[in-house]
Amino acid sequence: ERQLVESGGGLVQPGGSLRLSCDASGFTFSNFAMSWVRQAPGKGLEWVAGITRGGGTTYYPDFVKGRFIISRDNAKNTLYLQLNSLTTEDTGMYYCSKAKFGGNWYGRWDQDQWSWGQGTRVTVSS
Repeated sequence: ERQLVESGGGLVQPGGSLRLSCDASGFTFSNFAMSWVRQAPGKGLEWVAGITRGGGTTYYPDFVKGRFIISRDNAKNTLYLQLNSLTTEDTGMYYCSKAKFGGNWYGRWDQDQWSWGQGTRVTVSS
């Protein structure tokens, strides 16, 4: 069974940092591009970072502005997201997302082409 299990969320003050993890199982992790997406309360899914299957290339939307860092350890079947300089606007559920297709990926996240896990909640508040 294909599984993505996120962890590492929590309550953090503005300006703080968190490191999210995603443990993957049930598929060959190194064959698929991976991403992180989030959903703020009352809003739709928003892509925040992506990484190619080998980990050599990362992609971010402009609004991340260098604050987030995505990485992966294919030996451990684990995806990470380092969140820095958090603001209240970063509050939401963060989901690990797997491409439904194998092979190369060039930075475009399309909701119909990706699946995601149950999420981990990030709350940024003073």
